[in-house]
Parts: sequence; C-alpha cells; structure tokens
Amino acid sequence: MGDPALSRRGFLAASAAAGVSMTALSACGGDSDGGSSSGTTTVEWWNISTTQPTKDVWAGLARQFEAQNPKVKIKVVQLENDAYKSKMTALTASGKLPDIFHTWGGGVLRQQVEAGLVEDLGERTAPWSEGLLKVAKEPYLIDDKVYGIPFDIGMIGFWYNKALFRRAGIAQPPTTWSGFLDAVRKLKAAGTTPIALAGKEKWPGMYYWAYLAMRTAGANALGKANDAKDFTGDGFVRAGQHLQELVDLQPFQKGFLGAAYSTPTGQAAAVGNGRAAMELMGQWAPVVQADAGKGLGADLGFFPFPAVEGGRGAITEVFGGGGGHALRKGAPQAAVDFLKFFASAATDTTLVKKTGVLPVVPSAESALTDPNLTAVQAQLKAATGFQLYLDQAYAPAVGQEVNDSVAALVAGSKSPRQVAESITKAAKEEQ
Repeated sequence: MGDPALSRRGFLAASAAAGVSMTALSACGGDSDGGSSSGTTTVEWWNISTTQPTKDVWAGLARQFEAQNPKVKIKVVQLENDAYKSKMTALTASGKLPDIFHTWGGGVLRQQVEAGLVEDLGERTAPWSEGLLKVAKEPYLIDDKVYGIPFDIGMIGFWYNKALFRRAGIAQPPTTWSGFLDAVRKLKAAGTTPIALAGKEKWPGMYYWAYLAMRTAGANALGKANDAKDFTGDGFVRAGQHLQELVDLQPFQKGFLGAAYSTPTGQAAAVGNGRAAMELMGQWAPVVQADAGKGLGADLGFFPFPAVEGGRGAITEVFGGGGGHALRKGAPQAAVDFLKFFASAATDTTLVKKTGVLPVVPSAESALTDPNLTAVQAQLKAATGFQLYLDQAYAPAVGQEVNDSVAALVAGSKSPRQVAESITKAAKEEQ
C-alpha cells in the first residue's frame, strides 16, 4: 500500500511535475463552505465519466438527486483519467479536495487519508453501506476504517473478436501464455492485427506486466514486493521477459505508441471497429468500444488472462478493482446523502442497465443481462486471489514508475531487469 509516512514534499514535487496551474484548482469544492446565503448547498462532484453513455447517465443522476433535494446543487466536474490523476495530485498537495471525488482506493487514498484530507465514512454510512458487496468495499478500507463507497467492481481480462479468431483458425481462447503467443502468431498470419494498445497513455500496457507478475510469482507477490521495497526477484524479471516475448512478435496496431485509449483512432475503437482482434481491458471495455467505434455485438467475447507454465500463480487470480467515491474532510451532509442515493438499489440498477457496470448492490444483480459482463462477474466470484491496480495499490510515485518502466519495455528502451530495478528504486525512495 506504500510507505505509511505521508510526504507532503513528495506531493508538491508530483504536482509541480504534473504542471497543473493553481487556477485549475481554485474551483475545488474544498475552497468553499459547502453552502451559500440563499440556503442552497452546492456540492462539487469530481469524476472520470467522460465517455458515453456514462457521461450523460451520471449527469442525469445528479439532476435527479437535485429534484429530490431542492436545496442542494450538484456541480459536476468530469475529467479524463490521466488529467484527473494529475489534478488530484496537485489538489492533494494544496490540501483541498473536492466535496465528492472518484477514488480507486489503495495507496493513493491512503496518502490522502494520512494527510488528514478525507472523511471517515464509517458511522455516517453504516446503516446502508454494510449491505454492499463485500469485495467491492475492500479497496476503500484503510486501517479498518471506511473512506470510500464503491459504485463498481470488476477485473481486467481479454476482450476479443470471435469472428477474427475463427478466421485465424483459433477454436477456443487460449488458457496458457504459450497458447496465447501461438494465437497472436495465427492472427498475424491471417493478416489481422492481434492486439490494440494505447501506448501513449501507458497504464493499459501496465496490465500485461502486472498480470504476468501475478502468474509467475503468485498473486501475493506484488503486495509483498511493495512492502519489502524490492521488485528484483526472479518472478518479476521473468514477467518482463514474458512481456518481451509478446513485444518481439510485434502484435500491436500501427502507431500504437502514439495511440490513446478512448479516442476515435485509439485502442478501444480499433477493437470496436474490427481492426484489431483483442485488447486487455476492464469490464467497461464494451461500452467504450461502442462509444469510440461501432462495437462488436455478438462477436465480442471475454477470457481471463492466461496462466504461465511453471508459474506460481493461477488463472483464477484476478487483477482489477472498481470505482468508488470519497468525501473531503468536513464535507456537508448533502454529500453523504448523495453517496447514499448513488449506492441505492434504484441507482445501481440504472448504472447496470445503462452503463455496463457490475452491481455492488446485491438486489441490482437481476439487471445484469449482458453475457460478457455475466462472464466477468462469474470470474470475480470464483477468484482465488485479487490484486488492485498497481498505479492505485502503490504510492503514486511507485505506481507511476511501474507505468513508465513497462511502457519503456514495450517501446524497446528498457530491459526486463531494468524495469524491475527502476520500480525497486522508486519504492525505496518512498521510504
């Protein structure tokens, strides 16, 4: 989870590196008293729902809450993933977070909590949050206290085009790494781009190294390595070597190093438009594929990350997480009320039906009809191990180094051992 001692200097350095102007920070909800002389409470809600249909669905939920609470105004701020992370790093350094903000939990949330910036939600949400799906709440528990309320849970896996697999003579999705590499070769031989990757954004590439580390070293190894500040073990080097095997096959689309994730020419669109056979992505992938491209409909399938022969990990150990909301310290009661509204069965059912998330309210599970999302949920329920996204599980600087180093390996500028050494160096510097 990262070093327990918060370094405000580290946050300040990170915010300077992010290049976020203080002008961009001045609108933060933490700068106000959460109310006005008119008797209306304004609550600022920062989230990363920038793609359709989620963007409009979430905005509509804010308006619905306002209609039910006439004296509350929800000011919605929606930012793309990387921009959000950069601005939140700077906001944390400034000591003023939004009233309600998106969180993945893990090391980033821990640092915000240890800076005294996040509200302890235990007593204020206990009457209704205790019924939420247990695994979905785990990323937001810090020292047995509740600092976030989940709205989503899921895992990373391969989303693939069944028609392109059939054309390449691949009868079934691969279950082993050697089988996966063989599938890549068959797709290339059939004239199909095997994999779409958003190389520009770095985090999608991290998924490969993280899963390969889990498969070679075991699900618990990533947490243990972070605690020990040492990622130079054989399992981590071999993870990089396996990724190098994939990179050497040149499996990605032309121009992948400059490709974004959700743009019309990015990773999701390449799969959604049938130009690439698969992508390694979370449970939100079908929605983004349809938004950025056309979507594959019945030709879209899902399979878990393959097992690595001789590795300590199992195919039932999953990598992923979900989304949650946290509140700034001292946020108004209206912000707590909004979290309760967002975690209600009615809202969760809407989210499942309209945005493709997996339910965190058990009674909303009946709304899950998509066969691929049902497959993801089945994998989660059968999971024998779980690892939160590394750029969230670890302290921000360590998570960023994982992303940067793996991106360098994919681009051909770092070796598998150099990746392990760079991450270790970043972890030691966090002490």
